[in-house]
Amino acid sequence: MSRIAVVTGASSGIGKATAALLAEHGYQVIGTSRNPDTIPADARVAGVEYRALDLTDKASIDSFRTGLDRVDVLVNNAGESQAGPLTDLPDTAIDRLFQLNVLGPIALTRALLPGMRERGYGRVVMVGSMLASFPMPYRSSYAATKAALRNFATAARFEESPFGVWLTTVEPGQTNTGLWERRTRYLTENSVHTTDFTTFMEILDAKQTKGIAPEKVAALIRTAIEADRPRSLYAIGNNAPLMFTARRLLPRTIMERLIARTHGISR
Repeated sequence: MSRIAVVTGASSGIGKATAALLAEHGYQVIGTSRNPDTIPADARVAGVEYRALDLTDKASIDSFRTGLDRVDVLVNNAGESQAGPLTDLPDTAIDRLFQLNVLGPIALTRALLPGMRERGYGRVVMVGSMLASFPMPYRSSYAATKAALRNFATAARFEESPFGVWLTTVEPGQTNTGLWERRTRYLTENSVHTTDFTTFMEILDAKQTKGIAPEKVAALIRTAIEADRPRSLYAIGNNAPLMFTARRLLPRTIMERLIARTHGISR
């Protein structure tokens, strides 16, 4: 019997690439979208069943999970990108981001874990971001959501792994998914951060257009899913091995300066 995999946010980017790869390798894939009816026919992946799911709506999450008989693999990929100085971010924007990037995926995970535990097998992959490990200026809210998601997974893997259920996080660096075009940005009029924020976003957007392909992230997600004992963290892109080594060896203040300067901000 083929494994059943749920991939959230499967209509584009990393989610679409992951759904396609898993379907190609024999998984029965359920891909989610807030409104599957709006996905053009030529953008749909063969072998993927699309279902509606809005992670900001508890009723939508409840309805989605009730229609699932079994789930072996959950890839929590859906999310939103956000940028802006901390003092310029509206409360409503931060609330929405945490609901979509953290609370929704955690609610879905909590709903599916008991069934995985009962069957003695399960894989949950949180698609995070290297920003969780290397926070950057003007990405405080987004980095915080990805760090929260990773820590939920890292702690819960202790609880669930004895039952054959493994939680892990995949942290991609800059990935060329077009997400930068849809990123919500906040900057108040006459903000003291206007110059730095503008410079930072120009450099960040340019880096993302040259980022790794989403298919490379999908391949790493599949590696995590199919490992006998998945690691707690996988990272790819942005010279990940070098970055993590540098973080371990260099003082934190030096790392902060390097991150700032590579994005046009002097500190």
